[in-house]
Amino acid sequence: MSLRLQLLLLQAFIVCVATVATGAVAIGIQERIIRDQARERMVGVALSIASLPAILDALDTADPTVEIQPIAELIRESSDLAYVVVTDAEGIRLSHPNPDRIGEPVSTDPSIPLSGEIFVGTQTGTLGESWRVKVPIYEAEAGDEPADVIGSVSVGMLESELAADLQTWLPWVLLAVAGSAIAGVFGAAWVTAIVRRRIFQLEPDQIAELVLERETMLHRLSEGVITVDAEGTITLANDASARLLGRDDLVGRPAREVLEGPILEVLEDGEPDGRVVLSGERALIARGTGIRGDDGSPVGGSLLLRDHTELHAALRDMDGAQSLTDGLRAQAHEFANSMHVVAGLLELGMVDEAREFIARTRPGGTLRVEGDATELGGELAALLSVKTVQARERGIGLTVEAAGPVPPEVSDDLITVLGNLIDNALDACDVADRIHISVTAGDGVVSAVVEDTGPGVPADIADTVFDEGVSTKDGSARRRGIGLALVRRIARRRGGDVVLDRPAGGGARFTLTLPVDARVVS
Repeated sequence: MSLRLQLLLLQAFIVCVATVATGAVAIGIQERIIRDQARERMVGVALSIASLPAILDALDTADPTVEIQPIAELIRESSDLAYVVVTDAEGIRLSHPNPDRIGEPVSTDPSIPLSGEIFVGTQTGTLGESWRVKVPIYEAEAGDEPADVIGSVSVGMLESELAADLQTWLPWVLLAVAGSAIAGVFGAAWVTAIVRRRIFQLEPDQIAELVLERETMLHRLSEGVITVDAEGTITLANDASARLLGRDDLVGRPAREVLEGPILEVLEDGEPDGRVVLSGERALIARGTGIRGDDGSPVGGSLLLRDHTELHAALRDMDGAQSLTDGLRAQAHEFANSMHVVAGLLELGMVDEAREFIARTRPGGTLRVEGDATELGGELAALLSVKTVQARERGIGLTVEAAGPVPPEVSDDLITVLGNLIDNALDACDVADRIHISVTAGDGVVSAVVEDTGPGVPADIADTVFDEGVSTKDGSARRRGIGLALVRRIARRRGGDVVLDRPAGGGARFTLTLPVDARVVS
């Protein structure tokens, strides 16, 4: 059965049940109204008859029927009642629509009205089943003594007449019920058509298949996908977004509470071309649609996150390889020049001068370290050697000072952090500026200082230079402001920190501390 037919039948069934139930209630209420109206009319007629002076006077005569019967029949006909029966204190009829019944005891129990109470109910008498009222007749007032019951008045309407009155209303009620049911069915068909249009004429199994495909596609994507509604609450976040952001409580939370500043900016402001942002130590490419429409009203939006960490690391490795190549090229060039000098001296027969030149040549390659260079470790020493060559080619003096062996536990993080800090210093310095690097290890802590004589960090961003997106370099902020933010995050992950201050002679000084045995925060 199609969804359209299911919806139509279900709604039509509900409408029919509701209208039939309403019709039944309406019929019951109408029947109650007819009976209440009849009861009020009968009570009024009976009480008026019981208080008529003519009736009271007739009960004291030898033959009360002569006067009571005409009065009772006149009232019965004028009140449109089935009967009006007056009895004496013994329950003997003194009036009746059928004169042959006069003088006989009533066919139902007269004890209730003869005891001074009013009876209202349905009973079966000589005329059939009737809705009747019985009231007592009291003798005329006689001083302070309570009046005695000297008879009763019984008036009634046949149940068949009440049913006939109800039947005059029944066609209208049934017509209203039928009309409501028909209107409800057409309304159900209209609603069904609207629902079908809203769901693109799809059947339930097709909808379920689409939802399953959507969930499968979203949660198997390597890119993170996040959507927010107009109120800024995250309505969807796939598995990749939870992994990239390091949170599994994204859905249902306000985006401002769970997303970091630059990522939130991309989501709110929109960034179709993508921006490099950090999530922890991950480098991500974030693209956002913005959460406001053309008129500025909130409409919700989406955010796409792509992991750029491996590519970022690959580019860094490539830069390192290029730097190493440049360093080797520079070293080869220097060595070739030295050999040319030695060859020239020998050719001129200046053997002693050649020996002195060779003696003046310092062993150990391009890296000059104040202290024991072997304490830096091979990888860190290689990094500093390459940076020394780069500095020399730019006309920048670079010196290195080492004290104490660098533990291998912090070597990788130290290489990453120092590489960023030295690159920033090289970019900031000009010809004739100097850079001094100091690495000290001891007492479970490795300290490193990168100090330069360049222009330094502007005062207006000195307090925020470690924030993501803040940069002193020219260029779009989409590609800048990552290095120092990553440096601080790596340092703090190990329980250390990196701070900035300005030396007395100008420039900038970054001081790094990395605990060796501290628990690494993942």
